Amino acid sequence: MKDWKVASRDGAQAGTIASLLSAGVLAEASRREAGSPFACVNATSHWIWGDQAARHQTPSLRHSVTGYLIHHAASCFWGILYERAVGDWTDRLPAAAKVAAGLTAAGVACLVDYRLVPHRLSPGFELRLSRRSIAAGYLAFGLGLALAGMGRGEQEERRAATCAACGRRRPSGTA
Repeated sequence: MKDWKVASRDGAQAGTIASLLSAGVLAEASRREAGSPFACVNATSHWIWGDQAARHQTPSLRHSVTGYLIHHAASCFWGILYERAVGDWTDRLPAAAKVAAGLTAAGVACLVDYRLVPHRLSPGFELRLSRRSIAAGYLAFGLGLALAGMGRGEQEERRAATCAACGRRRPSGTA
């Protein structure tokens, strides 16, 4: 299990990638279903402004920025929990297994977000989007977690292949 410092670093990176990827998917769904790419992120600001936030269609500091910051913070929160719980294990897995782990984490996040927390702390996407679009957002979130792990795995391999004493790349097959 990763310690909290490493899990926080890796989780913030994973959460950021997951946040950006899922926000893009949700914004496109929001454009199609609600007539504005900002509608679903504005709805997320219902944490602070109440459900009336979901009626806002246009970008604003009050609703859009607040909504995205909430989405991003929640994504990083889930990314940190994911890295703390399974990051050490998933760092050693092949890509397909990393994707499965990321999608499983997204499923857990969705379950918590829509079944366990009070309505006021739900993501708010349900106020503007269909279940299908919300599912696509969570799929993108899970893929974002997996992508972060894949990038980190390649960095670790390069680091391991570099000689600590001289900083040069080691020939493959040497330790």
